[in-house]
Amino acid sequence: MSSIIEIGDHKISDSAVLPLLAKYGMLPQLFREVIIEQAIADITCNPEERNAAYSRFYQNNQIANDEQMKSWLRQNGMDSEQLEYLILRDIKLEKFKQETWDNKVESYFLQVKNQLDKVVYSLIRTKNIGIAQELFFRIQDRENSFAELAKKYSQGAEAETGGLIGPVELSTPHPQIGQILKASKPGQLWPPTQVGEWVVIVRLEKYLSCELDPPTRQRLRNDLFQQWLMTQMQTVKFISESTPVNSEQVSII
Repeated sequence: MSSIIEIGDHKISDSAVLPLLAKYGMLPQLFREVIIEQAIADITCNPEERNAAYSRFYQNNQIANDEQMKSWLRQNGMDSEQLEYLILRDIKLEKFKQETWDNKVESYFLQVKNQLDKVVYSLIRTKNIGIAQELFFRIQDRENSFAELAKKYSQGAEAETGGLIGPVELSTPHPQIGQILKASKPGQLWPPTQVGEWVVIVRLEKYLSCELDPPTRQRLRNDLFQQWLMTQMQTVKFISESTPVNSEQVSII
């Protein structure tokens, strides 16, 4: 027996839901969730994890008794089995990430560490090469501080901070500036360099080497999961006995 969803004056049959998801650009989210459900199907939670997850759910949704719980289920079109999946999903997903990628995090960290290292640097940018050269020599000869010249002459938002930027990851600045900073020692002042439409003067102030601490480990685990998920998404296919899902063929009855 088919189900009907009523929204205002419209009645939507269950056979129309997939085309509607396609029309509204929501199919990729559906695919992701189905892939995740399959991945975490065999992951279990202990009683303490289950109780904590349910308590958080009740608190976040202000559910205090069975009647409120039944009301929430009706409003969201869910049964108790679907609710359990929703409540335990994030815990199971985190366990799946740990079981799958914890032994790969350290080698991946070595691959990407240079991108995660942070820098604090000073920057002056202008579109006038003559001014840039003059400012460089004034800083080099200590006639003026980098900060006071940046405040007066730099043409970007960094002027407000005396040219000081960071800490930021090395992947954040323009790639050309990133290469300059990688090759720098703290305090090293670089002569004017053309970067796109700008002429820049750069000085590395501080280099902050990234460590594989718990937050970084979590971030890398998430990165590896997202890479895996994107690969899985590329394998999704429409298989139909008639025609593929077409957002123009939505039936609203």
